[in-house]
Amino acid sequence: MKDSIIILCGGGPAPGMNTVVMSVAKTFLSNGYRVIGLHGGYSGLFSKTPRTEDIDFFKADAYFNRGGSYLQMSRFKPTDKDFEENFNLGLFQDNNIKLLVTVGGDDTASTANRIAKFLEAKQYPIHNIHIPKTIDNDLPLPQNTPTFGFNSAKNEGAHLARTVYEDARTSGNWLIISAMGRSAGHLALGIGEATHCPMTIIPEMFNKTEISLDKIVKLALSAIIKRKLLGIGYGTVVVAEGVFHDLDPQEIKNAGVSMTYDEHGHPELGKISKAVLFNDILEKEFKKIGLKVKTRPVEIGYDVRCQDPIAYDLTYCSELAMGAYELFKKGETGCMVYVDAFGEAKPLYLKDLQQADGKIPPRRVAIDGGTAQNYFEHICHFITPADYEAARKIVANPEDYDFKKILNW
Repeated sequence: MKDSIIILCGGGPAPGMNTVVMSVAKTFLSNGYRVIGLHGGYSGLFSKTPRTEDIDFFKADAYFNRGGSYLQMSRFKPTDKDFEENFNLGLFQDNNIKLLVTVGGDDTASTANRIAKFLEAKQYPIHNIHIPKTIDNDLPLPQNTPTFGFNSAKNEGAHLARTVYEDARTSGNWLIISAMGRSAGHLALGIGEATHCPMTIIPEMFNKTEISLDKIVKLALSAIIKRKLLGIGYGTVVVAEGVFHDLDPQEIKNAGVSMTYDEHGHPELGKISKAVLFNDILEKEFKKIGLKVKTRPVEIGYDVRCQDPIAYDLTYCSELAMGAYELFKKGETGCMVYVDAFGEAKPLYLKDLQQADGKIPPRRVAIDGGTAQNYFEHICHFITPADYEAARKIVANPEDYDFKKILNW
């Protein structure tokens, strides 16, 4: 029987999913392997009737440059009981599978490592190689190398935010933009910098003070008041969704925002628009301080995940896929593919990246680095002590909206 590999995709989509999967297929097909695609992410490995299909050259060639994911994805995370009772070892044995290629974020990578250990214990010789993706850019790759999908998502997010900014300028309003990024603010900061947004709020900003809803609101107002002083009656505020996930749930409840709660009493923020949430809170604050500002909420998230990848990701994902073959040929396993600036593929071993609990810690924005600091210093608009006297004509307490005081910078 011909040697085979099997590919699955976990988590949520990112631009370049098809580029990776179909480039892996093309590379292994050209080297004599059978390529099996597994639908349903990890759920397929714990099913007696997994949905699989062979990927040939024509299928790979038709889909490699498209957005979305030809292989259906899922966020299924197997339990210890699943491993004991439901793991479909026969899928590997019956198809002579030599390599499991997983495409996904940190959860997908961690599960891949668990599967590798399980198969090793069963004395079944299968390699596993993970290809890291996330539009959040929060996997800890060396040399600040991006995860695939991030640049395409940032490109489309910036396109949307540029359009929104022009709407704000044209209509004389403020648009409140929420950008995806639960653990880190890379996408929000990238969009904010690319569009010269006067204020971007990310969780990493609160490195010297505790995050609170009041501080988030005051940062937005700092930009709005400063622009009023400059005679600019419009703008955008980009907020990373992660700032709301870091808040005390009671704060959001106290703000009067209507939402559902899970069985532990935590707000189900994933079900609501963070842009709408923040816009509602801002409007209440405007009324409280007597500020006449019209705002509108805009969400950037699901609309950037399945777009066609830009040339950067088409190239990068192809290199990652070919790198997976090169590492496999060298006998590597239990690793993520890392491609350096010169296109050289290197292994990043999952065991070295994981914490004691098995999770891979997220890579957060280097808030003290040049990218963040130069953006805040030179592009953003906010209140400073030099503005206090003029700002008293707008608000009674301008020092409360001093950007650096709010953050204790």
